Amino acid sequence: MNITVWNEYRHEKENQVVTDIYPEGIHSTIATFLEEDGHVLKTAILDEEEHGLTEEVLENTDVLVWWGHKAHDEVKDEIAEKVKQRVLDGMGLVVLHSAHFSKVFKKLMGTSCDLKWREADDRERMWVVDPTHPITEGLGEYIEIEKEEMYGEHFDIPTPEELIFVSWFEGGEVFRSGATFKRGRGKIFYFRPGHETYPTYYNKEVQQVIRNGVKWADNGGTPKNVYGNSQPLENISEK
Repeated sequence: MNITVWNEYRHEKENQVVTDIYPEGIHSTIATFLEEDGHVLKTAILDEEEHGLTEEVLENTDVLVWWGHKAHDEVKDEIAEKVKQRVLDGMGLVVLHSAHFSKVFKKLMGTSCDLKWREADDRERMWVVDPTHPITEGLGEYIEIEKEEMYGEHFDIPTPEELIFVSWFEGGEVFRSGATFKRGRGKIFYFRPGHETYPTYYNKEVQQVIRNGVKWADNGGTPKNVYGNSQPLENISEK
């Protein structure tokens, strides 16, 4: 499938810790392991023309992977609206970590998408709560991440259509870390891990979830719905 990985690409240029972990950017790291599965990959960043999300790019994207954190407000409203419309039209969307606060995700959820957070090197244990779901293929009972940013409930999102992962953090909080939604013809997967100052996207189990997530989010070219005035399929007899 055709996958576009979008990233602000700001932390990597401004914070040496992040640069050392992701020298080519978070987007490049994610694109590299997804490309191994035979997908056609494109990356896009905030500072490109139209944030790299032109009409042509979006029309040719089966699944869009989105990472953002410090510059949500810099995403132009018209671009966020175009992405939202593409999701409604059938493009898959995988929303990673702090992209819960992105304009695109909030538009699609219709809520604040707010939560509790803490940067204190918490250990995270992310439990698989739906082991039959295709996004959990190849995983054990849980994923252990040595150090991560804590996200805690309440997470202000609509009730997920499917809850895939629930995290426990060393400080005592829990969080709905993997959830799916459907909007229009599009499928959305939110996946929590991935703070920029940790090497989370090198974790093979985290990579497996993202690999599974993009496969799940692809709608497989299902036919578009037809709305409006409709002619009868059969002759209507006169009464």
